[in-house]
Amino acid sequence: MPMKIVFLTSSLSAGGAERVATILCNAWAARGDSVSLIPTYSGGGKPFYPVAEAVETAFLADQAGQKGGRMTGYLARLLTLRRMIRSRQPDVVVSFLPNVNVAAILAMAHTGIPLIICERNDPSSRSPLNGWELASMLTFRFASMLTVQTEAVAGKVMARYPGLDKVRVVPNPLPDCAAAMPATPASGKNGRRVLLSLGRLTAQKGIDTVINAFARLAPRFPEWDLHIYGDGPLRESLAALAASQGLAQRIAFMGLTSEPGRVMAAADAFVMGSRHEGFPNALLEAMSAGLPCLATDCPSGPREISRDGADALLAPLNDEEAFTDALARLMGDASLRATLGSRASASIRERYSLDSVLARWDALFAELIRRPEGNPAPSPVRPAGRPINRSF
Repeated sequence: MPMKIVFLTSSLSAGGAERVATILCNAWAARGDSVSLIPTYSGGGKPFYPVAEAVETAFLADQAGQKGGRMTGYLARLLTLRRMIRSRQPDVVVSFLPNVNVAAILAMAHTGIPLIICERNDPSSRSPLNGWELASMLTFRFASMLTVQTEAVAGKVMARYPGLDKVRVVPNPLPDCAAAMPATPASGKNGRRVLLSLGRLTAQKGIDTVINAFARLAPRFPEWDLHIYGDGPLRESLAALAASQGLAQRIAFMGLTSEPGRVMAAADAFVMGSRHEGFPNALLEAMSAGLPCLATDCPSGPREISRDGADALLAPLNDEEAFTDALARLMGDASLRATLGSRASASIRERYSLDSVLARWDALFAELIRRPEGNPAPSPVRPAGRPINRSF
């Protein structure tokens, strides 16, 4: 029997969480579920990634507007969000990102509707004195379930958020378009090779580490260029860093892309210098595309995605010398690149297919949703990952 799903996210901008939200909503709608996607950002906006026509997209800002002062405006948005959710009579509500999770818990108090909140990063990277983190620590216990993306984070959240009853591990899915893309990375088109970096230009993503490592190696590998896709508050300072190294002609800032598959098909290797992650989509898709990859061994994501470094090179966190040495191996060894790319593609496509991840979500729904006799919740195809239970 089709389900009614309400999905809450902060916005539909060009971020990893937003992309996963649209992938899931599109997939559920395609199989016949009734899906309402509600971005809660008070400024509204338009989707960066394609949202299927079958998915109802309803911006909270269009219903709530900006009412009263900061606190009264927030309370008004919470009441509006509560009305929007209850009017759709969902079987389950799914919420992404800490601020949205807190709002969902407050808005849905005493509704009896199952609520799955989702942590999209490693919470240990955030200060416990941060306002939203404090609110999360006080409210997360009232959700029906918390999902995280890796076993590493699952081991931390019970202590971080006291009173949680259920924690489940569900990774990001590989988009169908990425799974269908031939695993054939470029090979020196026009005598040039492309080292690809893709991510938001923030301190978290460590693009400065990538630029510094590439600058050290540029004289040894004159045939390589670094293409950086993404945007963010550090774009100007990172461009200045590249220029200060005398590499403005070999380090290109390409801006945003809604077609990462096309970008990856034109690259020869992928590099990620993140200081912390949740579950990096860019690394997942680059490995699926058959690109040989280097990533920092940051918390969390790269180690699990790469099977402890079997399918991609991992460099110690906060060690630029080791990162540079690993990048030199990647750029200088064509045989290593071919081996890593082939191994990564096969591994990722098997472990993170969209169908496999949807089956994990179905297992969560079946665990929470009470159906009248004769109308069971969806039957899971695969288990929903290692359960962690704790009753208070």
